[in-house]
Amino acid sequence: MDRSSRNRLTEKLLPQFAGDTLFDAIARAACRAGCLPRKELYEAWEVARRVRRRYRGGRIVDLACGHGLLAQILLLLDDTSPTALAVDRQIPKSAATLAASLEESWPRLKGRIQFVEADLTEVTLRRDDLVVSAHACGGLTDLILERAVEAQARVAVLPCCHDLSGADLGGLQGWLDGPLAMDVVRVSRLRSRGYRVITQQIPGDITPKNRLLLAEPS
Repeated sequence: MDRSSRNRLTEKLLPQFAGDTLFDAIARAACRAGCLPRKELYEAWEVARRVRRRYRGGRIVDLACGHGLLAQILLLLDDTSPTALAVDRQIPKSAATLAASLEESWPRLKGRIQFVEADLTEVTLRRDDLVVSAHACGGLTDLILERAVEAQARVAVLPCCHDLSGADLGGLQGWLDGPLAMDVVRVSRLRSRGYRVITQQIPGDITPKNRLLLAEPS
């Protein structure tokens, strides 16, 4: 199965996820919803499980959330997070369909995730939050990092769509390609603000934009 496909998961694909793992169960719920691109399932899963290996508890704040699947998987992986806030300028109408399908399989999710249509600058963040974002395009990644640092919250981002025009590349473009140089500068900036930074990758067959940045205050 092509994990990078943007085709929607549908009930026809249910036999592909017949296992008894948590991932298979989440995939079956997504197939029944019939609205989620396959790529988003794999991205959210790979990001969420790496985040939860490092960071437990706290309110989940999923910025530029799309369908909000990342937030919901984080709740399933660690039930000590009480709630999740999923924020985007425009929430897909199908997000409610996906959430209902997940709640049917895990009734404990009901009432614990709030979808909000708002500008990311308007969201109030707290120190104990876990701020996450999978593929916030271009400068949105920098905005999310800055908002997390302002609140001194933990943060995990999977950057994409690097806008190199006028970007601070730290003079590294002679050695590194532009997007990588930009991400290295992001790491350096976080460290200068007193954050401990961990860099990882999710599998490249899901997306070539696979660099995962995790950070928490020292």
